[in-house]
Amino acid sequence: MKYWLFKSEPEEFSIDDLKKMPRKTEHWDGVRNYQARNMMRDEMKKGDLGFFYHSNCDVPGIVGVIKIVREGYPDHTAFDPDDPHFDPKSDPDNPRWFMVDVSFVRKFKRKIALSELREYADKQLRELTLLRRGNRLSVMPVGKKEWQFIESLAK
Repeated sequence: MKYWLFKSEPEEFSIDDLKKMPRKTEHWDGVRNYQARNMMRDEMKKGDLGFFYHSNCDVPGIVGVIKIVREGYPDHTAFDPDDPHFDPKSDPDNPRWFMVDVSFVRKFKRKIALSELREYADKQLRELTLLRRGNRLSVMPVGKKEWQFIESLAK
């Protein structure tokens, strides 16, 4: 099993929105970065777990856990001219963008703020991609040790 971190702006789609979805499941669409796309298309597997991270808000941070329930498949929003994620260069016969389906697992009792995570950047979380300078990926891997440490912070 692999571990991931998924960023979403809570005003656009929050962990509470995911929890309200039918079967608490939704597709993770709109990723328009090739590195993140490759992870979704090639590496994410059914059963993998991910942290749900609220970004671009007053206090960004990890708010809960989600699970991959469907492996990578073409992102249909790229083909819809009325969708904000439309990509005129993406072709349904040779799709450029992919997505996965995720389901709600649990919401943490408290948000683990980015500022708190940074306190551990030189020790327990030195390998966490989220804390690397210049990282702007919306989807990223999380190592098993980092996963376990962050889970311990949530308790």
